[in-house]
Amino acid sequence: MTRLELSIAWRYLRSRRDSKLFSLISVIAIGGVIVGVSALIVIIGVMNGLQNDLREKILVGSPDIRVLPFGDDMTMVDWQQTLETVRKQSGVVAAAPFIHTQAVASAGHRYAEGVMVVGIEPESRTAPKVTTIRETALHGDFRFASGDGKQRGVVLGRRVADRFGVFPGDKINLIGFGGTKINAATGAVIPQLQQFEVTGIFETGMYEYDNQYVYMALPVAQEFAGLGTAVTGIEARTPTRWEAPETAERLATALSHHRVLDWQEQNASLFQALKLEKLGMGIILLLIVVVAAFNIVSTLTMVVADKTREIGILKAMGMTARSIRNIFFTQGVVIGIVGTGLGLMLGIAGALALGKYKLIRLDPAVYFIDHLPVALEPLDVAWIVLASLAIAAVATVHPAMQAAKLYPVDAIRHE
Repeated sequence: MTRLELSIAWRYLRSRRDSKLFSLISVIAIGGVIVGVSALIVIIGVMNGLQNDLREKILVGSPDIRVLPFGDDMTMVDWQQTLETVRKQSGVVAAAPFIHTQAVASAGHRYAEGVMVVGIEPESRTAPKVTTIRETALHGDFRFASGDGKQRGVVLGRRVADRFGVFPGDKINLIGFGGTKINAATGAVIPQLQQFEVTGIFETGMYEYDNQYVYMALPVAQEFAGLGTAVTGIEARTPTRWEAPETAERLATALSHHRVLDWQEQNASLFQALKLEKLGMGIILLLIVVVAAFNIVSTLTMVVADKTREIGILKAMGMTARSIRNIFFTQGVVIGIVGTGLGLMLGIAGALALGKYKLIRLDPAVYFIDHLPVALEPLDVAWIVLASLAIAAVATVHPAMQAAKLYPVDAIRHE
């Protein structure tokens, strides 16, 4: 690009009355890019915020890594040695055994329903904190300290407690099928009925946990599930969730006879759906920038039609077709850069304002959050900016080529 080409391109972008500002049609084209880029940044930021919030709610009771056994019994008998191996692995901050089983719950009346029973180590100063479930207690705690001193307490999800109408200090019955016996006379299964004391209620904001989960002490859960000294598996925590896949690979190598799943594999279908939704929304919103590119095409086409005689004179004076093409290409690029830059600033400012000042309020009883969360990812912002600039550059190709193809004589005679 020469100074002459840049000077002419800048002159064509301005209005005819020697104004230093952009002409009206240039402002309209820039405005379209601003709207497209800013809207895309804000919406992608909101989707990232919602995904992050949903991910944290899903993983509040789910560990970064789970080590599970192979086999039909799905139980880990010699789990102490496996636990030591997991704890010694680099990248593992905390690890502990757990129990997963199912039961039917009732509170002394005819209503009963199925629940998920989880056995974890009781809360204490030395207990490893693999998940943040203990931080969600609304009433009571996760010490499972019952009145009989045997740690036969249970902590219920808020929705479970609401349905059964129980509070800390009340009793709840759990019917399990672990270690059940069969009646020799009738052949019917004899389930075991055990009574527990409600010692706490938790609320995570995640429907699945609050609606189904019941936590109890690990030794009590082993007895209830009929596992003896065995456990369901080992759960582990890494310094950050994004380090979990790499740590899981190392654990899978060290524990060749066990299944090792990180948090993404445990919820693969859900997180894949969220990624697909984000991709689809990004493509749809990118169409706004494509529409803005048509404004650039129409703007440059109008400039070419308006400046046809001048283009003919410039070519007659010796300016090459390449220089003419560069002039109009520069105009489109300037429109794209200015529009993208202003849209970038407006989008980031809008996203930060939405998150900081909580401009869009939500009903916590419905959405479990009180405002619309926003999280800007540098990589997302970068591809939005690059896509906008690329679309603006491509939009200039046709008008620039049309201008370069004009014959000097025909252009000068143009009215």
